[in-house]
Amino acid sequence: MLFAARDPSLARSILAVQRRLPPLSGLPIRIRKARGLRDRRGAVHAGSFLRQRRIAFDCTWAEFPRIFAHEVFHFVWLRAGNPLRLAWEALLRAERDAGALGELGWSAEWRGLALRPGDVAARRRRWREYCCESFCDTAAWLYSGVRRHPEFTLGTRFRAARRQWFQRAVGQRQLSV
Repeated sequence: MLFAARDPSLARSILAVQRRLPPLSGLPIRIRKARGLRDRRGAVHAGSFLRQRRIAFDCTWAEFPRIFAHEVFHFVWLRAGNPLRLAWEALLRAERDAGALGELGWSAEWRGLALRPGDVAARRRRWREYCCESFCDTAAWLYSGVRRHPEFTLGTRFRAARRQWFQRAVGQRQLSV
């Protein structure tokens, strides 16, 4: 069992999303609910603790599929390797050069808006964090089963390009988490 949750309703929700994800392999990831999750900026819906192999959630049941898929892809990003991460960065650079606006989740959107001149070219931390969040938000858009959400603000042609990128780079290949 890849995802271990003690709460039966949480386990059922995980299974519903897991069916839509590409094949995943790795050591178990513990899943739990936690009230009052915060990071240095304030309240958050979830937190992935990659070294501890656990995810904590503080979101509604309606938000859970999108947030769960997003958090799982933090584990994928960690193990993806530089070729895949650099290819994703290239896609995002091309979007920026083409004048793309919006994102597929707030965690990427606010980071994209906070980028400063030079962050992209120098591959500064702000850019790398934006790339990670954009990857995870895009995966959540693709695999959560949520078709519409107010945070899905990226233009249609850019969404299509991201879907194609994921189909080529990820497809139904086994991903390590």
